[in-house]
Amino acid sequence: MMVFAAAAMGRLMEPHNPNWKARCEAGFLAQEVMGTLGVTIADIAPGRVVLEMPFNAAFTQHHGFLHAGTVTTALDSACGFAAFTLMPQDREVLTVEFKSNFLSPAKGAAFRFEGEVVKSGRTLSVTRGTAFADGVAISTMQATMMAVTTP
Repeated sequence: MMVFAAAAMGRLMEPHNPNWKARCEAGFLAQEVMGTLGVTIADIAPGRVVLEMPFNAAFTQHHGFLHAGTVTTALDSACGFAAFTLMPQDREVLTVEFKSNFLSPAKGAAFRFEGEVVKSGRTLSVTRGTAFADGVAISTMQATMMAVTTP
């Protein structure tokens, strides 16, 4: 089984569900917004999710850069699914807050959104993410995810 060493916490994170990977992939595919944006899963491990997206002019702002809302949407999903990898079978996650900083214009041919868990708790999980355009960091995010009981 793969485990992810959280850099900030110095401890290993393990999923609480033997079917975590299939469950996360299915949940991701159920999000129509990710399909609309052309976002795909590039890598998934306990406590870490990497998403990718090709440039699409339909999601730009008036200067031709990928819109901040598009970047934030994909980065929020990377962070949320990173937290979801560690949830028990009867739990899902919802974003309760996030903060984004934009470091440079979102211009490039390929975008990458990396989300990782800083601390996974029973109710709240703290995550962080970084968005890249052609390998250059363009945005960071810190997000808090709340565990909710699956209906």
